[in-house]
Amino acid sequence: MNFRTFAAFVGPSVFMMLLFIAFPLVSVFKQSFYVTQPIYETVEVETCTPGFLTQTCVTEEKSIPRLNEEGEIITQTQFVGLESYRNVLEPERAWRAISQGSWSVLSTINFWKALRFTLTFTLITLPLVIGTGLLIAIVINNAASAIRGPVIFVSLLPFIITPVIGALSINWLFRGDGILTALLEWWLNRDIALFAQAWTIELLMMLYRVWHVAPFAAIVFYAGLQTVNQDSLESAVIDGASRWQRLKYIVIPHLMPLIIFVSMIHLMDSYRVFEEIVGFSSQGYVISLQWLTYDFLVPDQAGNRSISRASASAMLTMVGIVILLIAPLRRTWRDHKGGH
Repeated sequence: MNFRTFAAFVGPSVFMMLLFIAFPLVSVFKQSFYVTQPIYETVEVETCTPGFLTQTCVTEEKSIPRLNEEGEIITQTQFVGLESYRNVLEPERAWRAISQGSWSVLSTINFWKALRFTLTFTLITLPLVIGTGLLIAIVINNAASAIRGPVIFVSLLPFIITPVIGALSINWLFRGDGILTALLEWWLNRDIALFAQAWTIELLMMLYRVWHVAPFAAIVFYAGLQTVNQDSLESAVIDGASRWQRLKYIVIPHLMPLIIFVSMIHLMDSYRVFEEIVGFSSQGYVISLQWLTYDFLVPDQAGNRSISRASASAMLTMVGIVILLIAPLRRTWRDHKGGH
């Protein structure tokens, strides 16, 4: 099937959307197989010490980038295959560390260190976001109609705040002489340094993520609660079902498509965690896959950027997201087939 036949089969609008999505991915995938480097040339540089009678001059060879007529650095691009992926994954060191059961050695490899935190962050915050969002939705649904609007507005505030600003706010509350740090020190009667070790920083990041994202889940679930069959709930009450039983056997099954939807959104978003790393300034202790990709793109002292490694890291991140989405997508497909 050629492009013209495929376009006619799926329709022009869908075909254009697929092209719009695919072209950037293909470009990143292609860049991961090529390395662009400056062309250097060796020149002799004479350096003289200050002075007249005892002046000493030394001639040494230095490698400097070659420039074109416009004064721009000349570069060359070469195909390196999977070398960029090997440089990111470092499979030999990783396998040696796994064979020896040495997590400390494995954590010195940036990719595996970032992968460990990214997976931990994603899988721990997922049930917390779902549970907290459902709890907030139930509170909103049971609130009196006169105060329901203000309750919804207050509940949405954490989601409205810009992510970096929100992360910085949590950072300031717990860092140094922050309000909550001072309160904890007074309560525990001891000095506390929450940013002196990695695990406390990770806990604060997870706390922020749940605080920031749970309102989105709450609004989605609140909308779903408006469509719950009231006759089923009334019948359950008559049969003596408790509040928990009504929630477990009627409400949650009814909200399951929305729970899967929120889970997919959260998995995709949290696996690309970046704002928390910047807001909490945790690069010295905790890094994520998205931050690692960004770090490869930061120019070094010579002005060079590891675009090939960044592309490889981005592709590996996308593969991880796809793997995480397999379970909810299969559930969605199974429910769709069951509905028909």
